[in-house]
Amino acid sequence: MHKTFLLAAAVGLALIPVAHADVLDMPEPEAASTAHLPQRGLSQANVLHAYGEPLTRHEPAGGGSPRQPPITRWDYAGYSVFFENNIVIDVVVKDAPAPLHNVDELKSEP
Repeated sequence: MHKTFLLAAAVGLALIPVAHADVLDMPEPEAASTAHLPQRGLSQANVLHAYGEPLTRHEPAGGGSPRQPPITRWDYAGYSVFFENNIVIDVVVKDAPAPLHNVDELKSEP
């Protein structure tokens, strides 16, 4: 009985899948220049003066309370500028991936 139990346990352990982890190789960030884009903190008037009239001005969204200020989007050729009230909070380049943060934490131990 004892030998049968050991044999069954050995067969059972042999059937358990072995843990396997894939290593995710992160590409080096490209040196995409964002110097020509509006910077966070600029006013709408500054953006208009420096970059001209946008192709499209979208109506503000939100603005129902101080915790939800109005967000406006202006589309230019190749990028969009987002404003909270009338201040730039973000610029999104079309067809460009978001920048990676904390990539050091993704690297595997040697």
